[in-house]
Parts: sequence; structure tokens; C-alpha cells
Amino acid sequence: MNGLILPRRELIVRAGGMAAALPLLAACDRVNEAPAVRKILSMGEEMNRASQRALTDRDALAPEYGRADLSPVFRANGTRLPEGADYAAHAANGFADWRVRVSGLVARPLSLSLADLRAMPQRRQITRHDCVEGWSAIAEWMGPQLRQVLAAAGVRDAARYIVFHCADRIGGAAYYESCDMVDALHPQTILAWALNGSVLPIANGAPLRLRIERQLGYKHAKYLTGIEAVASLDKVGAGKGGFWEDRIDYEWYAGI
Repeated sequence: MNGLILPRRELIVRAGGMAAALPLLAACDRVNEAPAVRKILSMGEEMNRASQRALTDRDALAPEYGRADLSPVFRANGTRLPEGADYAAHAANGFADWRVRVSGLVARPLSLSLADLRAMPQRRQITRHDCVEGWSAIAEWMGPQLRQVLAAAGVRDAARYIVFHCADRIGGAAYYESCDMVDALHPQTILAWALNGSVLPIANGAPLRLRIERQLGYKHAKYLTGIEAVASLDKVGAGKGGFWEDRIDYEWYAGI
């Protein structure tokens, strides 16, 4: 089982058949726009997240594998090449001038280069990536733990979530994702700059991507430009905390 989580409307289609479900989907869209209904749905998701948190150790590790288990190919998910002259210029320069800004509820805002991140203690881990599209692959990742970066910035007690800002744009809108502090401080949550012993390829998120090993693939934001500590997700995108969560009802908590 690869932990597939389907959007609510796709669940309706699969349960009742495409033809029978189409009128219902239109009605569901209108109902889901009602603030009271959206609040109830978000409460259900929060209950799911809280239940999983209660049933699992907050420090429980995702399974790790050996080099013999590596998949022959690690597919690229999402954007393969960010648009725009700015990213192209960085790529042509080997990302030497790439910066990741750490901001929000922190005592010491940071602007970190790849050299800065590589100078930190590194974690190497071989884990399985489970994509919402239904495929899985095992790969080796390396980079500093996110909690080291947050400690260096002095994340404040008021911070409840970490928001990840990205260089890629989909339909003209910048990509973003988020997680709570439990996953942000988890030992396997890293800022990966290497894949299978080599510098991260562009299609896989160069120069830097998030690895949040206990969640599905769409949570592993690529092309990182910013890390922001916030108290609430209300002002992040449309308020659900992630690009696809805001647009096609993916679950914000995609724990596996």
C-alpha cells in the first residue's frame, strides 16, 4: 500500500460512478463553498491528524533502507524545470548565488547559501517516496536537518507551522507547502541538496528540496527559496496551507 490519499471529489466519483456523480459533484462544489461546511470538513481533517499523532510516536522514524534497495530511477514529480530567466541564470551559474531565506517568527532571520547549508552537519538517509499519483521509489537523500536551520534562526515559541516557498510556478502562481512543528523538528525532515550521491538534478528540485519522510510526495516541496515560521495558516494561500490543498482538495496532513 502506498498511502494514496484521494481528493474528496475523486472519492465521490469512484464510489458512485462517473456518470452518476457528475451532477452531484457540481452540487458538492457549491456546498463546499459554504463557510460552515468548509469549517466542518477542516475539523474532520484536524481530527484525522490528531488521531494519527496520538497513535504514533512523534519521533517515530520512517523506514530506512540499504543501497541495494535503491530504485533504478527516481521519477520527477511536479515541476521538472521552473520557468523564467532568474532560475535559468542561477542554474547556469551552478546555483552559486542561490539563497534560502528563513523568516517569520524567528529571532534571527537568515539568508543561507548552498555553501552555508553544506557546512552544517549532514544527514544521509535512504527512504521510500510515495507519490499521490500511485508510484513509489527508494532513493538516498542528503542535507542538513530542518531543525538545525530553525535552531540557528531561533524559531519562536509562538510558531506552530513552517511554510516553504518555492521558485516554481504553476499556472502563474508560486508553489508553496507547509507542515506543523512536529514534522519540522523530526530528525528525518531535511533540506536535501543531493540525490543518490550526486548533486540534486533540476527535475528533482535543484538546488534544494524538502524531504519530509513521513508524508506523501506532494508535501516534499522543491526549488526552495524561503522557510517561514508562522502562528497560523490562515494567510497562507487560501488558508489550507498548500498549493494543491487550496486548489484540488488534497489533504493538508498527508501522513503515511
